[in-house]
Amino acid sequence: MQKHFWIILSVLLIILAGLFLLPKSNVNFLNRQSEDPAALEVAEVKPKLLSYGFDLDSFMVDSGVIQRNQFLSDILTQAGIGSQKVFELAQAAEKLKYGPDESKIASTRNMRQGNNFALVYRDTALPPSYFIYEPDARKYVIYDLGDSNTIRVVERPRELQVVYDEGTINSSLWVAMASSGVAYGLITKMEEALGWVISFDYVQHGDVYKLVYEKEYIDGNPSGVGKLLGAYFATGGQEYYAYYYENDKYHGFFDDQGRPMVRQFLMSPISARYRISSRYNPSRFHPVLKIRRAHLGTDFAADYGTPIQATADGTVIMASYTKGNGNFVKIRHDKTFETQYLHMKGFAKGIRPGTRVRQGQTIGYVGSTGLATGPHVCYRFWKNGKQIDPLRLNFPPPEPMAEEDLPAFNVVKNQIRNMLGTKVISPINSSMPVIANQVQPVEPEAKTDALD
Repeated sequence: MQKHFWIILSVLLIILAGLFLLPKSNVNFLNRQSEDPAALEVAEVKPKLLSYGFDLDSFMVDSGVIQRNQFLSDILTQAGIGSQKVFELAQAAEKLKYGPDESKIASTRNMRQGNNFALVYRDTALPPSYFIYEPDARKYVIYDLGDSNTIRVVERPRELQVVYDEGTINSSLWVAMASSGVAYGLITKMEEALGWVISFDYVQHGDVYKLVYEKEYIDGNPSGVGKLLGAYFATGGQEYYAYYYENDKYHGFFDDQGRPMVRQFLMSPISARYRISSRYNPSRFHPVLKIRRAHLGTDFAADYGTPIQATADGTVIMASYTKGNGNFVKIRHDKTFETQYLHMKGFAKGIRPGTRVRQGQTIGYVGSTGLATGPHVCYRFWKNGKQIDPLRLNFPPPEPMAEEDLPAFNVVKNQIRNMLGTKVISPINSSMPVIANQVQPVEPEAKTDALD
């Protein structure tokens, strides 16, 4: 019995000695479960620094700007890339397939002075592994300088914010809006919304416009204008509203009753950046011939080369030249109406007799050919074979959307109208696309694989 006692005592002494001799770190490990979790140190995780999607811990990115008369071959040759590789990239870029609305942004022939580029190195002692080109702020192109010759077009993440803007006209529409900082693209969008019901040459001192639209940001910097959501214009004692609405059946701008803003004819053959220099007049003094004779058209003065658009769908029946008219195009729209566009600098590509054209399509460019003292387009309008003043026509509005679709439209309309009236931006539900009262990220088109 006494022998067992001493054996047990010896074992306990050995265990106690082992505990005292354990390293401090091991003791802490044994006691870790009893420590306050808040007292434990948390290792700081530093975010990766990226440029064009490359981890700057593993790559070096050398940025630059394309100079005048500088080509891809100049940049890559100076960086140690052979001319054969430049040729292979150019060939690969030309073989890529593009969507119907996408220009050849990856083509090495389309690199423009002033645009950004970058060389990406794995090892600065060796030639670069990738070349980056930015055709615009929204995207960039990655050219693999290795054996694969892979080319990827990458869309940057965008953010959209709904913005309210308003102003009063003290001169022309373009001058008034541009001087207040409104982007030209937005002015064009307002024309698209209201250009069927307002001739913007008739704007008067004191006319008011209000707009609600999406403003686009990339990396926190303004980069463009998204959709125009709502437009208001007050002129001559009349108020005009246009609301953007989209669902599976409808797409575009509508008025308060849900009728499309689109009419059979546009009010003008060129954009609002013009002035009417001479109106329809049965007894006008001709500035060149110095005699009185009927002027059966409306002259829109604009800069040389300004696009001239067909005011309605139709078929070109003449695209020719005469001493008086200069270069001109005549379009038959239906059994009742025809239009003619005079003094063009030249015709748009493909415009010839028999060509079908759509409303708003460019058919030529402002010039001063024929009997003209300066650049303008003389717009002539026939109804049942007789020339009339198109600005005095009042075409009936189209039919509204179907009765069962009006409740959903009215929800969107009322919210946009509230924004235009109160300047308060609030979230919009229903079928309206990407709208919010705060900056909202828009997912990029996936980091694209090589285009094929």
